Amino acid sequence: MAIYTVHEPPARMKASRRGADRFRFVRDGFYFWAFVVPVLWLLWHRLWLVLIGYLILAGGLAFGLTALGVSGGPFILATLLLNLLVGLEASSLWRWTLRRNKWRDLGVVAGDTREAVEHRFFSTWSDDLAHTSDAAASTVFPRTGRHAVPSQTDVVGLFPEPSAR
Repeated sequence: MAIYTVHEPPARMKASRRGADRFRFVRDGFYFWAFVVPVLWLLWHRLWLVLIGYLILAGGLAFGLTALGVSGGPFILATLLLNLLVGLEASSLWRWTLRRNKWRDLGVVAGDTREAVEHRFFSTWSDDLAHTSDAAASTVFPRTGRHAVPSQTDVVGLFPEPSAR
């Protein structure tokens, strides 16, 4: 089962995109094409700062290994490890870029396929929800951590009732 985060563009971009096309669904997990061809993947998804960082890191790695006289197998291994890191962290880098560009995180949705995830999201989402506060959004898409809102009936500890001693 795949886990996706759903992102909505900022108000300045909503006018140019209408309907369901304005949302981004970012799958959590390994991105094969980000591992195989990281530069093209980063260009395709318009992750400009991440691309610049990758090029600086890859160039520094190549320069450092060449200065040490390393070539052949270890050089290829170091490049593959860097690409593996990009493939593993691609979704986090993509979410970071969206957050940096003021996209709003609407929540997390799980499903077997992307179509199932989109169907599940759009069956519970409405335009009214887009204009509500984050607290209201967290009731539809429950989150953990700082966004979680405890209820009055929550029980902490081993006691069966909140007021029991």
